[in-house]
Amino acid sequence: MKVKLLAENVFRPAAFPEHTYVSRKSTDIGIEINYELRLRQALKISGCLTSIVGPSKMGKSVLCERVVDFEHLVEVSGADFTNYLDFWQIIGAKAGLPLSGQFSQEQQFGEERQQKTENFMLHKDRVIAYFKEHNKVLVLDDFHSAPEDSQLYIAQQLKDAIRRDFKAIVISLPHRADDAIRKNADLQGRLSLINIQPWQLQELEEIARLGFEKLGIPIDEVLIERIAVESLTSPQLMQYICLSICTLLDADEKELKKIPEQVLETAFKFTTMNFEYRDVVKVLKDGPSTRGRERKQFQVKDGHVDLYTLIIQAIAIDPPLMGMTIDELKQRIDSFITAGPKPDKKAIRDAIAKLQLIIDERENIYKVFEWKDQTLYILDPIFLFYLRWGSH
Repeated sequence: MKVKLLAENVFRPAAFPEHTYVSRKSTDIGIEINYELRLRQALKISGCLTSIVGPSKMGKSVLCERVVDFEHLVEVSGADFTNYLDFWQIIGAKAGLPLSGQFSQEQQFGEERQQKTENFMLHKDRVIAYFKEHNKVLVLDDFHSAPEDSQLYIAQQLKDAIRRDFKAIVISLPHRADDAIRKNADLQGRLSLINIQPWQLQELEEIARLGFEKLGIPIDEVLIERIAVESLTSPQLMQYICLSICTLLDADEKELKKIPEQVLETAFKFTTMNFEYRDVVKVLKDGPSTRGRERKQFQVKDGHVDLYTLIIQAIAIDPPLMGMTIDELKQRIDSFITAGPKPDKKAIRDAIAKLQLIIDERENIYKVFEWKDQTLYILDPIFLFYLRWGSH
């Protein structure tokens, strides 16, 4: 008897999507090669460190889990290195090695046997030997979230380790400083570089097609395309929204003939309940301290707002974009103003630069965009989705 699949087993936003995994092809090297093959090849090159760079929530970790068996993966985060704990002790502990202990050794002296006990501390050589013996692969995710001095130290440690056939993958975001790895002169010629491109609409759509087919639920192509657009290049968001639709329609208990169009907006809003960006939005709208001075207000449909609120509203409107030039931002901001003066480009640039300073000094969850080369890059698609559909 065939066991019915549950929606939670098909759409898995926070775990490996066994039933909805989509293999993608890399096009940045002039030929179409899927990312799985590129990663397999990178891991076969002795003495090289694999560097994977791509936007947030793009499936970089899932790619590693697809290529490397779970029992061989040792995953750590750059955030694990916010203090000065020894790098190799952290890696060893993640792999399940004891930080310290004792070992005994018996020795024969004529007819007498003596047992010698020695203490040991976990160290670099022991961790490297363990990884090689058990065919382990280190996956260092969110490398950019490690402090800058820690990044340099980690790069130095990995440089020596990979020469001893230690296998490691470093994952980071674009538009963040990855100089410690990709621009490290000591690592030149010892890097296997994989740049993950944002997901295309047709690739995201395939997640919904695969999943709803597995569940036996018909869905119109028009709805699939709309879900993909709102997923903002993120396969994780696509998984979340599809699971929300199934939950709202009680798909596990009912036999659904189709997915009704009216459920989509409810599903988008329902999905934002999983994300907590309320404080992030408030900090961005509040902007820097005014020190008692009143901010310039601009007239909009529902009253008056300042430039920081206008910037956040401009990011959120249609069409959703993961990157906006200063011209695009100004055009969006101007569309809100119903009467009176409009901010010029310099005022907008200065305001964004001040917001950048604010988020740079805060925890990682606040680092949702980056202002670089006159373009505002959205680093976190889930944040943009929350701006569009969340309650704030």
